[in-house]
Amino acid sequence: MNESMVNWRRSDTCGTLSAGDVGREVIIMGWVNGRRDLGGLIFVDLRDREGLTQIVFDPAESPQAHEKASLLRNEWVIALKGVVARRLSGQENKDLGTGEIEVRAIDLKILNRAETTPFQVDGAVDASEVLRLKYRYLELRRPQVFKAFLKRHQIASCIRECLNRQGFVDVETPFLTKSTPEGARDYLVPSRVNKGLFYALPQSPQLFKQLLMVGGFDRYYQIVRCFRDEDLRADRQPEFTQVDIEMSFVGEDDVMAVCETMVSDVFSKALKREISLPIRRMTYRKAMALYGTDRPDLRFGLPMADITEMAGNSSFGVFRKVVDAGGRVKALAVPGGAAAFSRKAIDELSKEAESLGGKGLAWVKVTAGGWQSSLEKFFDDGTRKAVNDAASAREGDLIIMVADRAKTATAIMGGLRLVVARKMGLIPDDVFSLVWITEFPLFEYNEEEKRLDAVHHPFTSPNLDDLDLLEKEPEKVRARAYDLVLNGVEIGGGSIRIHDPEMQGRVFSLLGISKEDADAKFGFLLEALRYGAPPHGGVAFGLDRLVALLIGSSSIREVIAFPKTTTAQCVMTNAPSSVSEDQLKELGLKLAGQ
Repeated sequence: MNESMVNWRRSDTCGTLSAGDVGREVIIMGWVNGRRDLGGLIFVDLRDREGLTQIVFDPAESPQAHEKASLLRNEWVIALKGVVARRLSGQENKDLGTGEIEVRAIDLKILNRAETTPFQVDGAVDASEVLRLKYRYLELRRPQVFKAFLKRHQIASCIRECLNRQGFVDVETPFLTKSTPEGARDYLVPSRVNKGLFYALPQSPQLFKQLLMVGGFDRYYQIVRCFRDEDLRADRQPEFTQVDIEMSFVGEDDVMAVCETMVSDVFSKALKREISLPIRRMTYRKAMALYGTDRPDLRFGLPMADITEMAGNSSFGVFRKVVDAGGRVKALAVPGGAAAFSRKAIDELSKEAESLGGKGLAWVKVTAGGWQSSLEKFFDDGTRKAVNDAASAREGDLIIMVADRAKTATAIMGGLRLVVARKMGLIPDDVFSLVWITEFPLFEYNEEEKRLDAVHHPFTSPNLDDLDLLEKEPEKVRARAYDLVLNGVEIGGGSIRIHDPEMQGRVFSLLGISKEDADAKFGFLLEALRYGAPPHGGVAFGLDRLVALLIGSSSIREVIAFPKTTTAQCVMTNAPSSVSEDQLKELGLKLAGQ
């Protein structure tokens, strides 16, 4: 039975009817969410994206509709004509937006039947993620899933409205472009017309947005798809959405002010929350020293301390050896940790340190009588007090310590800080903590390749106060870069760009990019800079990640309509898939081994 909708037009949705509609004839359409046959009356819950409405089929009122209703099963698609009525006293559903009313059926059309679904659409999630992704269109019917996408829509709308209001112009940039080194592997697209040549899908519109500034657009934005062929995890997808922004004649403060207005609008309009402006700032050096990461979660305290000097004054051989080799010793005081952490729990912490790349950890419990630890005998009274003071440790606290190379010790303690905070229940659920991280290094030394790498990208401008260090001590040069961090997750990052071709050449040279390579890979940008490029800078926000954080989801897959698995596969369409020999021949390609 598949009935026509001729002369039937939907008057209302299933989540909007209320007591004010009582007595009105309506036509609603949707999916059968559930059916209850009480032997006479049949009750059907009808669902669409707006909610549920209870339908009553009474054989005394409409025998034809009642007969059809007896056939209905879950997820059948129907159209219903009826009259809105109040529910009987005591039968209201306060948990339902339409819980005061029901619709008394006059006529029913069955628009489509449905096979038994591979998992329950309504109610608790009772299927594996792979199965849910295979039938993603069914999971999208879940009200809670739709709410996530409605929130995503609201957030994107807020962003567009805010940037439009501030004079930005939405400009599309190419998807088929030139392969350029930007940190991850490119997705390559072979050209049929120009056999043997390839396009690349953009990892970001970075070069094009800079060219728009050279073109005089002044303020550009785009909510754009980007592509990176990299190993995946919960917060990565091979294709993702970025809010891309670029501005001319600006410095760091100008770009950050635009971002703060945008983020404030999103919180206010989409979340009904207010944030304090301006957003606090913290230098990269301070973030690493206190929290062991350039993405610090500031919803809680637990700063780390450097106790290298005190450790070097001790007689503890492990610490002395690390200090003598130029390493660092980091400490972190856990309030109340002396009682909260048993020896077994501390051993588990030590294993966490090992999983983070360390060799374990040392610890002391601060008691009224002093230190309770095997370390106590290696530290004199003055040094123990100095360690306590440096770590801000008080009686009843646990101090954990890590000794290793500076970079390693910092990263391990940064990871342990998060582990401890979770174990102690120190991370509040309903708090949003924002911070700008500034003054990143421009370069970092690549131990494996024995060369300098750009921390952000090679178009980031060096701090003007550090120009005399560029060739002499490049690792000390600060970048004019900035990242916005929310609850320990980077949601946006950008920089002031290099607009002077001579300066761009100096940076390329330090990165080991020869003039010939630079011309081959970035020649079009370098040429554009020679035709009067304005000072400019910008930022990019990961929209998927931002939405996931704001709705409390741990994975961006929850806010992408048709995501890939962690192996970059779409189990719904079976992509990627093989192609025919004819298609390969057209492109002038032959698979290896064939």
